[in-house]
Amino acid sequence: MEDYLQGCRAALQESQPLHVVLGNEACDLDSMVSALALAFFLAKTTEAEDVFVPVLNIKRSELPLRGDNVFLLQKFHIPESLLIFRDEIDLHALHQAGQLTLILVDHHVLPRSDADLEEAVAEVLDHRPIEQKRCPPCHVSVELVGSCTTLVTERILQGAPEILDRQTAALLHGTIILDCVNMDLQIGKATLKDKTYVEKLEALFPDLPERNDIFDSLQKAKFDVSGLTTEQMLRKDQKTIFKQGIRVAVSAIYMDLEAFLQRPSLIADLRAFCQTHIYDVLVAMTIFFNTHNEPVRQLAIYCPHAALRMTEALASYFDSTTSPSGQPETMDVSREQVDKELDRAGTSLIPGLSQDEEEPPLPPTPMNSLVDECPLDQGLPKLSAEAIFEKCSQISLSQSSTASLPKK
Repeated sequence: MEDYLQGCRAALQESQPLHVVLGNEACDLDSMVSALALAFFLAKTTEAEDVFVPVLNIKRSELPLRGDNVFLLQKFHIPESLLIFRDEIDLHALHQAGQLTLILVDHHVLPRSDADLEEAVAEVLDHRPIEQKRCPPCHVSVELVGSCTTLVTERILQGAPEILDRQTAALLHGTIILDCVNMDLQIGKATLKDKTYVEKLEALFPDLPERNDIFDSLQKAKFDVSGLTTEQMLRKDQKTIFKQGIRVAVSAIYMDLEAFLQRPSLIADLRAFCQTHIYDVLVAMTIFFNTHNEPVRQLAIYCPHAALRMTEALASYFDSTTSPSGQPETMDVSREQVDKELDRAGTSLIPGLSQDEEEPPLPPTPMNSLVDECPLDQGLPKLSAEAIFEKCSQISLSQSSTASLPKK
């Protein structure tokens, strides 16, 4: 794999047609490994002089936000310097020059910003239900399995098993196990095909890491924020709501709320984050595990604009989640549920502001870790919007709530 990736970087220096294997914009572990392994397979099995290059669909600076990706690359000795990121290759210029063929892996719909690249798509390999109206008119291979990496593994083992080395097998093996939640049958993410190809990899390479070991290591790395700046922590798992001119960032923070509030220069960092990314309100949802190993979520709200903080609609909305004491109260709600409530509230925050017909292009959520099917979400009650407001009211009445960050 290393030699192959070195050749890919060298190919970028030459003016020649490229077959680019492109993962999705989230660039989670499944997308990254699927792109690397599929491009490797195609390069090894295509007789023509075609050049196949895997491209990670993020900026290089965003890789540290994906701790599990970084961990797996380091564990199996894939230098990050050999990888090609989206900001290191101009796909639009290649397409205009007639030198681009795209193969989409782990997604099948290009964002609006890449709409003109659709005619360059020659193949799709995905494990999600097809959006018929938006899927490119090309060869599409879709199967609803737990991990897209499973489908790449199948392609390799059926087409050219002799090219598979331990390094590539370990990347595939670890990714399937993480995606399928350690093949846990109770969670139900893994399918029979996922299980089959994990077992095939283990049979071919008996010295692959034990499933529990690699799963635990990847999970720990995925949620490790110890080496991140405040901005990186906010961007690591973030979603944006945009309504009537108001931009609200909702970020999942993987630490106790008290520890987050004690970070040095926090208010300055939050202010800078909102200014840089043009956010009017920032909602940080922290998550940690209590003594019973149960996930606990808490909210912190920061608003840099005095005029917006004084708005009655905003104040009445956040009054139910803010106490005079500023002491945190846990709320067992997912970020997806918080998004819905903020989305609903956002329609009436500041009357008279210009209404935008479309959301502006925004960075994708890297992890999507606090939505359904995530291990952290297992066992938590599924609350309706009404239940969330009722909970907020109860918190307000008891004068104990989630924290509201001070404004300096």
